[in-house]
Amino acid sequence: MKLEGSFTALITPFSRGRMDEAAYRRLAKRQLAAGTAGLVPCGSTGEAATLTSFEKRRSVEICAEVAGRRAPVIAGIGTSSTWKTVEEARAAVEWGADALLVLAPYYNKPTQEGLYRHYCAVANAVTAPVVVYNIPGRTAVNVLPATLARIAKSCPNVVGVKEASNSLDQASEVLSVCPKGFALLSGDDSLTVPMMSLGAKGVISVVSNLLPKESARMCAAALKGDFQAAGALHLELFGLIKALFIETNPIPVKAAAKLLKLCSDEVRLPLVPASAETRRRLKAELARL
Repeated sequence: MKLEGSFTALITPFSRGRMDEAAYRRLAKRQLAAGTAGLVPCGSTGEAATLTSFEKRRSVEICAEVAGRRAPVIAGIGTSSTWKTVEEARAAVEWGADALLVLAPYYNKPTQEGLYRHYCAVANAVTAPVVVYNIPGRTAVNVLPATLARIAKSCPNVVGVKEASNSLDQASEVLSVCPKGFALLSGDDSLTVPMMSLGAKGVISVVSNLLPKESARMCAAALKGDFQAAGALHLELFGLIKALFIETNPIPVKAAAKLLKLCSDEVRLPLVPASAETRRRLKAELARL
């Protein structure tokens, strides 16, 4: 499995409090038709924290059905408990996931040794490729580059990291210390091209929910070394990218999806719908593009 290009962290559409499976299927098909490299259900953007176990299962199953092995499905999993994360990992593979995006344990703030043992336990429980999901702003713990390198060397099926520390310094260190072939994927849309200029292979993207063709083209240009084209696309998308994080993700991207008539903007508590000012800015950015 090649971890290269633009992978979409899919939003989970809701209708009257329930997962809208028909809309979800349409979103997944739209992504693949636009050239998206792979589908990532049940991530932060997919509101995994408020999905039921059944909804998580259906998210992965629908993505697997739509992808039909044409593109990888990288299922988001992860809890603050290692044993429960192992259970989720095994279940996601049974549901059809090709790989796993494993969130760092949140709330209980493990040490780097604890993180190392956690990821080794999960990786050893499955044969599927594992991608570490490092997002300190949500988990309150940072998987440091040295720990990533140690995990990658101990567990051959840990193949990459979604780096969402919002730090080019940390991305640079990951590329410096991790084994050859270990894939760095940007977890921040605004840093995708800068990270790829250093050697990252792509992005697990929020903005690609809205503009999958543009995100795919941008990553393809960067992978070819055409950073003039990639940079131009980055600057074109930059205003919208910033607007998508005015409020907590995925509140703005769902509001934008409604403006594009892709699905409802419904989110689950404790998230609430976007403010009027956020909607105004999103509408202006979408009109500009």
